[in-house]
Order: sequence, then structure tokens, then C-alpha cells
Amino acid sequence: MVFFSSGKDAFPYAFSRFTDTVFRVAVHNTQRQTDAEDVTQEVFLKLLESDKVFRGEDHLKAWLIRVTINQCRDELRKSNGIVLCEAPVDSNTAQKEDSVLEAVKSLPENYRNTIYLHYYEGYSAKEIGKILDAKPNTVLSWLSRGRAILKEEMIGGFDDE
Repeated sequence: MVFFSSGKDAFPYAFSRFTDTVFRVAVHNTQRQTDAEDVTQEVFLKLLESDKVFRGEDHLKAWLIRVTINQCRDELRKSNGIVLCEAPVDSNTAQKEDSVLEAVKSLPENYRNTIYLHYYEGYSAKEIGKILDAKPNTVLSWLSRGRAILKEEMIGGFDDE
């Protein structure tokens, strides 16, 4: 078991091992890549300044994901939800590319993060509950509801029902 006595102690290991994970979670929770890059940088700065003791790799990774999600929320609050496009996007091309990930990103925050952590990062409901500070049954409900919304969006309903 890897043990880190502080964020400064954990930084080299975390940066080499979890930068991609932090960036993916940030991209998943922000609207622009530049915002995700800023969030990733802020998360690792917070780790560097942290005096938190980490009880292993899993604890460190969960802490980084939790801080990333919180930092994304803070960034969204700062911008008041206003997103400026960096470049015009062809709507037909945007719909065809990454349609599943885009559908996941359009979900409400709890469903979006739960589905992302479960399917993309491989966490169990119990582990997601610890990261998101929720009960495992709540996480299972979010997974179920998120999947139902995705199914409706991706497959669509029938007009005659």
C-alpha cells in the first residue's frame, strides 16, 4: 500500500499517474477544453498545497476526482453558466461525433458524474458514493435514472404513445 504524508509528498506520483483522469473528468464537466485545462492545473495546485494524508492510491485518486468535480462547479459559478464558443461548430458534424458522450454530458450533474465514473472510470456504486458523498443506493438510483434518460435520448420514444 502506498502511503503519502501530504499533498506535496503525493504530487509527483499523482501527476504522473492521474493527470489524464483529472483532465477527462474536467472535460466531462466543463464546456471548453481550455476550462478543463485550467481546472486540471488548479486541482494539482490544490494537491501541492494540501496537508491531507492519503491512505493509498485509491484514496488519492478519489480525492483528485472529488476536487476536480468541485473545481468545475466553481468555474461554472464564476462564468454564471455563460459559455462563449471558441469556434463555430457544424451542428451535423457535432451530432455525429461523440454522440453518446455528448448525451452523457447533457445529463443533470449527479446522473452525468455517476454514469461517467461508473462506465468510463470503472468505479462501483459504493466507490462512487464515497467520491460524491452519497449513499450507494442513491448512486444506483442515479445510474438507473441516467440510463433511462440516455435511452430515451438515444433511441427516442414513439409519437403514438
